[in-house]
Amino acid sequence: MGGLVKTLRTAVMALAAVLSLVAQAAQAAFPTAYSPVEVQPQVGASGQHEFDLRPAQQRARREGKALYVYLGASDCAYCRKYEQFLSANLRELVPRFAPKYLVIDLRSQLSVTANQLILRTEALRLPYADFQRAIGDQRARLLVYPSVWLLDATTGKPLMQMPAGTGTFQTVAEQIEILDLVE
Repeated sequence: MGGLVKTLRTAVMALAAVLSLVAQAAQAAFPTAYSPVEVQPQVGASGQHEFDLRPAQQRARREGKALYVYLGASDCAYCRKYEQFLSANLRELVPRFAPKYLVIDLRSQLSVTANQLILRTEALRLPYADFQRAIGDQRARLLVYPSVWLLDATTGKPLMQMPAGTGTFQTVAEQIEILDLVE
């Protein structure tokens, strides 16, 4: 009987660990305190994942804000680190985001390739690397998670060049410096 209880206890602990991982993946997102607009991709038959930013551009113009576009992947460890950083620093950062930026949370997965990821603005509809070139983004053309763009709501062009990947905003001071550069 003792062996059965021990086996059941081990099974329950393993199930709890799996459920915890599933819950973390389900919660993977830009923290809600920043009032992000979640944009799920429209997935086409060819496997393309199209993110339509046009409604966000229109809303940002109405509100007199720029777009803070966050491309994260649900299975990206570096994305979770950035999201945890944002959550841990709500008090300092939310007041910097709220008046200037409409936060857009693009939800992807690491398995989506650069050619499959389509970004659509009012002026463009292009795969990731072509989009980067078209808007004059000088970062590497590789698809990197997380990626952030500060885009003008009218033109869809970057307001400044942004970092991407593992080194994205490691301190509150770095995040604030980026946020405060845009008027």
